[in-house]
Amino acid sequence: MRLKTTLLLFLGISIHSFAQENVTYQKPSKSIMDLVDYERAPSVSMDTKKEYMLLMYRNTYKTLDDLNQDELRLGGLRINPVTNISSTTTYSNNIKLRKIKDKAETQVSGLPENAKISNISWSPDEKKIAFSNTSDTGVALWVVDVASAKAMKLTEDNVNANLGNPFSWYNDNENILVKMLLENRSALLDGKKNLPTGPIVSNATGSISQNRTYQDLLKNKTDEANFENVLTAELYKVNLNGLKTLFKGADLYAGENFSPDGKYLMISTILKPFSYIVPLNRFPSKTVIYDLNGEEVKVVNEVPLNEIMPKGFMATRTGKRNMNWRNDEAATLYFVEALDEGNPENKVDFRDVVMQWKAPFDQQPTAILKTKQRYGGIIWGNATTAVAFDQWYDTRNTKTYLFNPSDAALEPKVISDRNSQDIYADPGNFETVKNNYGKNVLAIENNNLFLLGDGFTKEGQFPFIDEFNIKSLQTKRLYTSTYKDKKEDLLSIEDFKKGEVLVKIQSKNEYPNYYFRNINKKDALTPITTFANPFESIKNVSKELIQYKRKDGVSLSGTLYLPAGYDKKKKEKLPLLIWAYPTEYKDKNSAGQTDQNPNEFTFPYYGSFVYWVTKGYVVLDDAAFPIIGEGTTEPNDTFIEQLVANAEAAINAVDALGYINKKKVAVGGHSYGAFMTANLLTHSDLFACGIARSGAYNRTLTPFGFQSEQRNYWEAPEIYNTMSPFMNAKQMKTPLLLVHGEADNNPGTFTLQTERYFQALKGLGAPARMVILPKESHGYAAKENILHLLWEQDQFLEKYLKN
Repeated sequence: MRLKTTLLLFLGISIHSFAQENVTYQKPSKSIMDLVDYERAPSVSMDTKKEYMLLMYRNTYKTLDDLNQDELRLGGLRINPVTNISSTTTYSNNIKLRKIKDKAETQVSGLPENAKISNISWSPDEKKIAFSNTSDTGVALWVVDVASAKAMKLTEDNVNANLGNPFSWYNDNENILVKMLLENRSALLDGKKNLPTGPIVSNATGSISQNRTYQDLLKNKTDEANFENVLTAELYKVNLNGLKTLFKGADLYAGENFSPDGKYLMISTILKPFSYIVPLNRFPSKTVIYDLNGEEVKVVNEVPLNEIMPKGFMATRTGKRNMNWRNDEAATLYFVEALDEGNPENKVDFRDVVMQWKAPFDQQPTAILKTKQRYGGIIWGNATTAVAFDQWYDTRNTKTYLFNPSDAALEPKVISDRNSQDIYADPGNFETVKNNYGKNVLAIENNNLFLLGDGFTKEGQFPFIDEFNIKSLQTKRLYTSTYKDKKEDLLSIEDFKKGEVLVKIQSKNEYPNYYFRNINKKDALTPITTFANPFESIKNVSKELIQYKRKDGVSLSGTLYLPAGYDKKKKEKLPLLIWAYPTEYKDKNSAGQTDQNPNEFTFPYYGSFVYWVTKGYVVLDDAAFPIIGEGTTEPNDTFIEQLVANAEAAINAVDALGYINKKKVAVGGHSYGAFMTANLLTHSDLFACGIARSGAYNRTLTPFGFQSEQRNYWEAPEIYNTMSPFMNAKQMKTPLLLVHGEADNNPGTFTLQTERYFQALKGLGAPARMVILPKESHGYAAKENILHLLWEQDQFLEKYLKN
C-alpha cells in the first residue's frame, strides 16, 4: 500500500512537472491593478494657427476580441479581409474639439455608433477634418466641420485602407481622393480548398545578397492571388456633398501625392512579379504623374524587383529612390540616385546625388547636390536655401549641409559634422512653418534659421532654442529651459517676433500638459491643457537618476525607484529588479551619455518593472547597457563580456547606496532585452531569476544579420554561436520566465524562437516557464493578456526572488 501511494505521488509530481499547465486568464494583485486600470488621457492635434485643438480618445487597452479577427498575412502586411484595413490598427473611439483660447471642449456630433476612428487628416485650410471609421463590414470616409463640430459620412463602407491612409485632400478643400474597393471584387482563395497546380519553386541566380528574416511574406500562388485581390482598388474623387467620380480604374495603388500647387498627382503602383523572400516595399513599382483630369503627364520612375542587395546597413538599391515633391516649389520633383552602385564597399568621392525635375517634365532632371555619405534627407526652405543631411552607419557620422538648390556650382556648407550618437553635441532640429502651399518649409526670418534642441548635457537636460544665421553660420542662444524639477519639451515656435513657443511640461508626478511660453518674458506661461495624473498611488515613490561607472571606466546610468516611504537612513535590504535594453556604440564617450530625465512623468506600463515599486521592490529602469566596438572592432566581438560588466556595475551601484540584497536581483527585457536577459543568466551568477519577453535566442535563425550586426553567420560563426543562448542552453540553470506573443510580426523574433529555446531548457533540466499570449504581436495589446502577463511576472518574482 505504501509502495502504491509512493508511486502515485511520484506520478503526480511527474505529471505536474512536465504536463501542460491549464491556466485561465488571471489578474495581478491590487497594488498593480490600481495602476493598470486607468483612463487614458486624450491625444492632441492642433491646427497650425493654434486656433483649434482636436482631442482624440481611445480605450486604454484593446480586448482579446479586438485581436480575434479575420487576418491575412501577405507581403509583410496584416490585413482584415472583411473590413479591409490593417488588423493592427489602433482606433480612437471619440473625438472632441476645443478652441484653444477656451477651456470647454465641444463633443463632435453625428459620430458613428461604436466609433473606430483612424487616419485623421486636417484639410489644407484646416476648416475640415477627414477620418476613416471601421464598422463590422468595412471602412467609410467621414468629415468633420471644425466650426460647427459636426461629422458626416461621405462614403459607404467600401474604402480600401489595406495599405494605410486611403485618402488625400485636394487643394480646393472641397474634394478628397479616395481608394475604394472594386464593386464586384472576387472572393478570396482558400489555400486549403484550392488544390495547387504545381510545386513552389524559387531560384538563386548566383548573385550575393543579404536579406533579413522577414515575417508574413507571400508563400505560394494562393497568397499571390489574395495579395493582388485585397490591394486592388479604384481611385475616386469624392466631393464634400457626397458626389463621387471615378478618377482612375483598378490597380495596385501604393501611394498618391498631390504636388504643392495641387495641379499634378503622383501615383505609384505595385507591379509583378511578386516575391516570396522580401516584403512589398521591394516589389516592382511604377510611378506616374497625372494632371487633375487623370491624363498621364509622365512616367517618372520604374523600379524592378529588388531581391538582391549588397551587404551592410548603408547598402541601397540603384535607380531613382526617395522621390517626392519639393515643398517650396509649385511642382518640382526631387529624387536620389546612388553613385556607388548602392554598394558601401565601393570607394567613391560621393555616395549619392540629389536630382530635381520640374513640371511638366519635358526636360531632363538636373543635379543639385552630391553627398559624401548616404543621403539622409532634405528640409526645403526657398529657391536659395535648403538643409540636407547625410550619414554613415559604420562610423556613426552624420553631416548637415546648408546649400543653394538653384546653384549646384556653389559648394554646400557643412554646418554640423558629428557622431550621430553624441547626444550632448546635438545641435537640434530646424524649425519649420507652413508656406503658401500648406507645406512645411524652413522658418526663415531675417536670414536666420531656428533650431529646437533636446538639450542633453552632463548636468541634466536643458532644452534650448538657437538662432542660426545663414550668412555668418553662427548661432545665438535665444532660450534655455532652466527647470531642475520638471521636464520641458519645446514643440514649435508660434510667433517669432513675440517669442511665443508651444511647450509641453511635466514632472514625475505631473501629467504632461501643453502651454504657451513667451521666451521674451520671464515665467510667462499660459496653460492650454490640464490633464490629471491617473497614477496617484505612486506619486510619492522616490525617483532619481543614478550615474555610475563600468569597470573599464565607461559611464552608465539608470532611473532608480524606491517604494513610497522607504527609509533611506535605515536602508532595509530589498530585492532589486533591473529592466534594460542593449545598445551598440562606436565610442566610449557616446556610450557614457544619458538621455534619461528623472523629471519625466512616471508612466507605468507593461513594458517595465515600475509596477513592482508598489510591492516592496527596488527598480532600476532603463539601465544603460552599452555594447562598444571602437575603431575596426565590432561591438559584438565582446558582447558577453560587456553585457556582464554592465550588469555588475548596475548591481554594485545600487548596492553601494545600501538599498538591496545582492542575492535577490532579477533582470528583464523585451525583444533584444530578452536576448540580453537569457545571456546574462547563462553567462553570470549575478541574478536569482530573469524575465525574457518576445526575444530571439538562436542567431543562426537570423543568419544575414540581426539588430546592429552587419556580418552574416558565415563571416562570423563564433559570434553568432557565442551570442546565442540556445547554443549555450546547457549552461543555463537560473529560473527564467519566457513570454512571447503567439503572432509575433517582428523580423527575427519568430514565436518559434521562444518555443525551441524553452524545449532546450526543459530537456536540459533548467527551471523555466513559457507563456504564449494568444493573438499578440511583438508588442502586446489586449487587456486580458496584459493583466495575465503582469500576474505571471508577479507570481514568478514572488517565488524565485522575494521568497
